[in-house]
Amino acid sequence: MPSGLIALLDDVALIARTAAASVDDVAAAAGRAGSKTAGVIIDDAAVTPRYVTGLDPSRELPIIWKITKGSFKNKLIFLLPAALLLSQFAPWLIYPILMLGGSYLAFEAVEKILEAITGDHHGEATLVAADTPEELEARQVSGAVRTDFILSAEIMAITLNELTAQGLIEGIWMQAGALAIVAVVVTVVVYGSVGLIVKLDDIGLHLAKGEGASARFGHGMVEFVPKLLKFLSVVGTAAMLWVGGAIILHGFHELHFLEFIYDAVHHASESIGRGNGVIEWIVNTLGAAIVGFVWGFIIVQIVTRVFGHHPLHGGGSPVKKGEAAH
Repeated sequence: MPSGLIALLDDVALIARTAAASVDDVAAAAGRAGSKTAGVIIDDAAVTPRYVTGLDPSRELPIIWKITKGSFKNKLIFLLPAALLLSQFAPWLIYPILMLGGSYLAFEAVEKILEAITGDHHGEATLVAADTPEELEARQVSGAVRTDFILSAEIMAITLNELTAQGLIEGIWMQAGALAIVAVVVTVVVYGSVGLIVKLDDIGLHLAKGEGASARFGHGMVEFVPKLLKFLSVVGTAAMLWVGGAIILHGFHELHFLEFIYDAVHHASESIGRGNGVIEWIVNTLGAAIVGFVWGFIIVQIVTRVFGHHPLHGGGSPVKKGEAAH
């Protein structure tokens, strides 16, 4: 009996060590795969604050919480099972889906650039006339969750492709664990950051009512928030061009379609970098951004001629913060 008990305890210990190693593998794989989604994450964080513009400031955090719950639902209930089904039964569809997502990112980035150049902001998300503040809030949350679904789909597709292409982990449950970790971490980081960003001006206004250093700091925060939002918008646009272009380039290579473009960027990075990893990365990044811009510009022209405007954007006139609350 004692020897049997010791053997059983040894088996339990072995199982525990194996499980711990599996958890570490999943966490490490999730971290490496999640880092590839940085461009989409930055854009997600830069886009979301606009959905609380024009609403009662007291409703900003509750609205962001509603959007956060919608994002969890998008990733964990809809997209995670779909990603697992793709990996098991139709892995050949992963790159075409990635190409669609990359095309969307390039399209959005180019549209923002053209709007900044021409001053025509018809594509900005605007507040639609609503009979009540509750209806307006519901529409904003719905629009934000819809946009989140598109960005979340790209995040999950990039993660799944990284896990499978690099052979980071094997088995459907390990993949599910890594995807779930990425989904949760990304959602918490994005909407936690958004919640902080949209309240920075209120925090600054509160501090500005004081005296001395705290008042000066508060005034500085109030002046800093618009600059921060503009910076995030610029970084988000650049990240979309880079990530979208890189996805498109790799899609060309994997699908053997317009592969000469991928070869041209690859050879340029090697010939200019000459073994210097940093220079090669910079050339690859610039090449991907250029490809993203050209690809996105073509899509913008097609969409403009077919729809006349961005099909996901609403109509109406922009409303200033706090105006809708009256």
